Amino acid sequence: MKSSLAIGTTTGYRLFSLSSVEQLDQVHESNEIPDVYIVERLFSSSLVVVVSRAKPQQMNVYHFKKGTEICNYSYSSNILSIRLNRQRLVVCLEESIYIHNIKDMKLLKTILDTPPNTTGLCALSINHANSYLAYPGSATSGEIALYDGNTLKTACTIPAHDGPLAALAFNSTGSKLASASEKGTVIRVFSIPGGQKLYEFRRGMKRYVNISSLVFSMDSQFLCASSNTETVHIFKLEHLTDSRPEEPPTWSGYMGKMFQAATNYLPAQVSGMMSQDRAFATVRLNISGQRNICALSTIQKLPRLLVTTSDGHLYIYNLDPQDGGECVLIKNHSLLGSGKLEENKENDLQPPVPQSYAATVARPSTVPSTSTMPGYSEDGGALRGEVIPEHEFATGPVCLDDENEFPPVSIRDP
Repeated sequence: MKSSLAIGTTTGYRLFSLSSVEQLDQVHESNEIPDVYIVERLFSSSLVVVVSRAKPQQMNVYHFKKGTEICNYSYSSNILSIRLNRQRLVVCLEESIYIHNIKDMKLLKTILDTPPNTTGLCALSINHANSYLAYPGSATSGEIALYDGNTLKTACTIPAHDGPLAALAFNSTGSKLASASEKGTVIRVFSIPGGQKLYEFRRGMKRYVNISSLVFSMDSQFLCASSNTETVHIFKLEHLTDSRPEEPPTWSGYMGKMFQAATNYLPAQVSGMMSQDRAFATVRLNISGQRNICALSTIQKLPRLLVTTSDGHLYIYNLDPQDGGECVLIKNHSLLGSGKLEENKENDLQPPVPQSYAATVARPSTVPSTSTMPGYSEDGGALRGEVIPEHEFATGPVCLDDENEFPPVSIRDP
């Protein structure tokens, strides 16, 4: 299994493939659009979405292997984030959200007048059959708005935190949603679509932090949180049972039971904090105050923690799935140096002048009918103007060759 990584730089963007701890291959590098601050790749396919600071209101969708632009869209204000799965492509602005059908890039829904969302916080389930979208339902409280991306209807609202939201993340199946507030002290996990609270983890009580990354492992057994501090926390989502012996067999078990009983005499707020689950595993980074993105992946059949920092480094740690504890750094890759290119030199040719599907979403669309829609086939894309027969647009989303690939890690260049 390979993990893919996309980074935006001041000169363009780069795509990487990580097949082993030691082997990080640069799959593609583009310098056509400078100062890229958003780059999202559809799993390990050839489809990549790019936004540049030179044109922050424009989204460009490319088939990078063929060097062609599939389409581009312009919006009324700056694009703050983009999320995609095999069914939907979501564009988040400060006060609106646009939902596109990823098979033909048609605009399906516009959610207007969303609460001010200056960071573009939103999460989209990578499971296209369970294509839920989560975004802040309030600018002053930690309310989560849950939207069904398939039926294009509001699912529910979840009162997750007292303060404004800072991070949101779905698990791989779209059945769980993790959230954190701007305080960064408590991380909660809710069931989807019901919104019932399943877990509550305490990152720490000493100080408030800005949580920059929240991510589940693919099996939903672990949840990782990183922030502007030097510590990365990994929590274990254990299945709790009520089958406990009446008398604790060990001294530690006895003390644990006495501690639990003592919390009944404490104020509710203090009792709740003391009974929270602590981190199962941690990582002490050599940096602090720097933006980073984390991922939990299986590489060479072992669980690993990947940490990508905004200064262009990828750190790989071993995670002990049984005992946890301090994770061990085993490799440090540079993402800004000269990488090993997998693609052919012919792919470096300049593409023809792109033809946009729509100059702006504010004007009526000039997109041709679905039966003659330029698009991308099962190899991840098609040349601009290549006709995809209507029968290839199945009732389900387009199938790619990367069904078992881990979803990409994307990081914005500061």
